[in-house]
Parts: sequence; C-alpha cells; structure tokens
Amino acid sequence: MNTAAKLGSYVLGLAVVFGGALGVGNAVGPVGTPPAQDHAAMATMATPEAGAGHGEHATEQAKSDTPGGLQVSENGYTLNPLTDAIKPGEPTDFRFTVTGPDNKPVTDYEIEHDKKLHFIVVSRDLGSFQHVHPEMTPDGVWSVKLTLPGAGAYRAFADFAPTGGSALTLGADLSVAGDYKSQALPQASRTATVDGYTVTLDGELTPGQSSKLTLKVSNDGKPVTDLQPYLGAYGHLVALRARDLAYLHVHPDGEPGDGTTKAGPEIVFYAEVPSVGDYRLFLDFQHEGKVRTADFTLGAGQRTDVDPAPTTTSTSTPTSSGHGDDHSH
Repeated sequence: MNTAAKLGSYVLGLAVVFGGALGVGNAVGPVGTPPAQDHAAMATMATPEAGAGHGEHATEQAKSDTPGGLQVSENGYTLNPLTDAIKPGEPTDFRFTVTGPDNKPVTDYEIEHDKKLHFIVVSRDLGSFQHVHPEMTPDGVWSVKLTLPGAGAYRAFADFAPTGGSALTLGADLSVAGDYKSQALPQASRTATVDGYTVTLDGELTPGQSSKLTLKVSNDGKPVTDLQPYLGAYGHLVALRARDLAYLHVHPDGEPGDGTTKAGPEIVFYAEVPSVGDYRLFLDFQHEGKVRTADFTLGAGQRTDVDPAPTTTSTSTPTSSGHGDDHSH
C-alpha cells in the first residue's frame, strides 16, 4: 500500500470488527493429529460491518460472513500447510502455500505493512504467540523456521492480500505430538512486563461499539518517547477471542511521519468487538533495535480490574530487514 493510501486509511484510526463463532474445545491428552476444523458451523456466523473510514484491511475483512482466521478457505483462497511433523522445542522448516481460485499457489501479493504476508501461530490455550514473516520462493511456497514450545494444538493464521483482491486472514490447525494438558487462560491484567519494559493498557472493550485502547510503554520507570517504526507503525496489536480464536489485526491511530503521531509513550488503537467474553491481546513494539511482545487478557462488556501480578515475558527479537524476522511469547 502506498503512503497516500495508508494516510487516508489510518488518519482516523482503525476499527476492526469480527463476529461470534462456535467455541472450539481444547485438546487434553496425547496429541498426534490436527484437531478437526468445524468450518461449516463457523460459516453460519455473521460479522458486523466496519465503521466507515477506519481502514482498508478492516473494511475488506468485514465483508465476509465469517470472522477472520476461522476458515482455511475463503473466496477461493486456501491455506495449505506442507509440513506434517513438528517436534516440541525443535526448530522446524515449516512450509506452506496459499492457493487461489485456479488451485495454483499464489505468487503475487500486495505489500501491506511492509510485508507480503504476516504469519501468526498461537497455542489453542493462548499461552504461546509468535508473529513471523516467512520467505516465498518464485513458485509460491512459503517457508520459515518455526519452533513450537511444547506438545499440543496450535492455530496458524496467514494475513495477506492477493494482488488485485481483498485482504484475507485464513487459519489452519497444527499439532505437536506428545502428552498435553490445556492450561487455563492467563489471568486478566492491564500491566505486562517484558525485558525491563512495562506496558499498561487503558480502555474498555464494549461489544458493538468502537473502543479506544491506549497502551503506554515505559522502561525502568521512564516513559519511552522514541519508539521505532516497525512494519510501518509504532505498534501492532493482534487480538484473539478466547472461545474460538476469532482473529483480528489492528493498527494504531496515525503513523510515523504523519506530522501528528508521537513516537510514544502512548500507542492508541480502535477496536470493535461484537460479544461479551475474554480476549487475548498481543502488542508488538520496537525500541533500541529490538521487537518485543507484551500480552494481556481483557474482558469485553465489563470492567477488568488491574491484576497486581502483571504478565511477564522475556522474549525480544533483533530487528531484521528480511522476511525471516519473528517475535514470540
């Protein structure tokens, strides 16, 4: 997306909408094959329309009757994992394709937020999160070094826009063999710490309304006022609904270089959720050449009190100009 289009899309902020869907159970016990995907049930759910003037990506995604990431196929496009065996804790050369309506791998993509494709992998219990950027061969095969921390069920999301087409988020189930017991959803918290940085979250998620979320970054107690652009923004927020992993990828109000957006300490987002429930939010931000991820659990439809014991992570990633960079929790 060129600069002019981005300015037009984001100057008022971005409201992202996704609808309800049936709950997906967490696997308990030995895991050997991917869990079944209930795409027929998911297809019956509806997504509310996005607010006018809140960004191309949100508007295009809202046109579907199914929330982002709940389908492996949409509008003739299909996410096809090519790697079957993944061992816990071991780096794996994970490969996949996105096939188009002609059943051939897609090779032409729009550049969105500095990348042709964003790849997100989370555990079904939402305790593990990775945002990676694979490399594509000329024949349309994507690959990335992927390390999944333990046995269990995972969900992979491909966030992209084929050239000349609408933005899509497709999802596919992955599994890592071994004994696995689902963990409880992390406790609700408005404060997260990672590598000496503290991130606080202010705002409420109100179902059916555009909600302002303000995330404030500090380091050793001092506000960070020199955040660095990462993928064309000062912060990126991925939100997943706890019941079914319905996916949305939001971007902040304003952008670097627009003359009004400050480089911290506050990053403002606008998001709209359709239902009462728990959501996991993952914020990526860059400072001093490293990308870090802060995560939160936030309830929609009711006040979420501050947890005195903040979420703590320790993962950071050196900046990379290529497509193989990743950051994970």
